[in-house]
Amino acid sequence: MVASCLSLVSLYGRYLHRSLSAAGLSSQTIDVDGETTIHFWGPKPKPNSSSSSSPKPPLILIHGFGPQGVWQWRQQVTFFAPHFDLYVPDLVFFGNSTSTSSERSEVFQAISVGKLLEKVGVNRYSVVGTSYGGFVAYQMALMWPERVEKVVIASSGINMRQRDNIELVKRAKAEKIEEVMLPRTAAQLRTLISLALFNPPYFYLPDFLLNDFLDKLYTENRKEKMELLKGLRLGQDDTVNISPLQQEVLIVWGDHDQIFLLEKAIELKELLGDKVRLEVINNTSHVPQLQHAARFNNILNNFLCAS
Repeated sequence: MVASCLSLVSLYGRYLHRSLSAAGLSSQTIDVDGETTIHFWGPKPKPNSSSSSSPKPPLILIHGFGPQGVWQWRQQVTFFAPHFDLYVPDLVFFGNSTSTSSERSEVFQAISVGKLLEKVGVNRYSVVGTSYGGFVAYQMALMWPERVEKVVIASSGINMRQRDNIELVKRAKAEKIEEVMLPRTAAQLRTLISLALFNPPYFYLPDFLLNDFLDKLYTENRKEKMELLKGLRLGQDDTVNISPLQQEVLIVWGDHDQIFLLEKAIELKELLGDKVRLEVINNTSHVPQLQHAARFNNILNNFLCAS
């Protein structure tokens, strides 16, 4: 009853929007082709200007499964906006991004983001992807080495095997992967939080608040999101089929990550080539950009600004 009268999640969502606006970003929507529409937060269009050129380098922040980008990157937007032109897209079927296409792979997501950047005149950029967004960032770097300058893969087991999903479901004491990644009940969301956060605040998350999260952030496009989980091209069997990247790559991981275990990060460093760094953040799990934002931001900044 409380959630139906006063949505704390909606109130916080408005705060997030104001934060991004204060950082110089605006909410925009673009038809990237005849089937797909992408919503994103990006630099405010300059009046009476036909050029998209800017003295600041472009940086793309790609969110993971769960709430759309504004919920996952606020602290990074505040930190990096003075020095980068930030683009925070909602992936297809998240937020206000939609498509009539039947495609559901991370390659489709990467192509859609690439088309968005072409539309807004961004031809060379660095990309940061967390969790599911890391799959998208990897595919962008693989397809367009001439466009993608540097790559950050955070908490993203792009080298996962089919058995990794099975083990994750067991850790969650669930039956199917969608019960973990697309919770329907307060109990399922509490389990996801326990996997994603280190020392999660159990006692501060009553059921009415968790149900508010589910209602506002997890109900839309459930069918399509389940299809996205099944449509991943990586991790379909027990062989790793990723290629090294040409770019400089930074891997960032939490030492207590329970979604993708730390061993995946160590293996991934060996698989992605010679220009790869691994940074492990202590006392954090799957979302270091939220739990240890200052440390995460400094690691990214040192990597992105290094010559």
